[in-house]
Amino acid sequence: MLRSTRKALGVCAALISCAALTGTASAQTAWQKDHPQRTEVNNRLGNQDNRIHSDVKNGTLTKAQAASLHEQDHQVRQEERAMAGQNGGHLTKQEASTLNAQENALSKQIPPK
Repeated sequence: MLRSTRKALGVCAALISCAALTGTASAQTAWQKDHPQRTEVNNRLGNQDNRIHSDVKNGTLTKAQAASLHEQDHQVRQEERAMAGQNGGHLTKQEASTLNAQENALSKQIPPK
């Protein structure tokens, strides 16, 4: 009896975890729906920030290199905010394309996994 109860609880826990992850992954805030280009740009900046931190931890980047990359990342963020400020909080497709090109250049400076 104890063994079957543990198994049932384990299955329930797994199902609940899967349901929670599925709901979280597909959920979008109203802001994300209203600002898809800004969401894309900011997600990329966040991913690159995580890559930089990871490379410092594993020794692929020095702290000085990471500081330089973070500064470039910060400049792209500031530019994104300035561009959006001129368009009522939105980015035009051209602005998003410009920011993505800058992010591509920054991404190439971060060592691959």
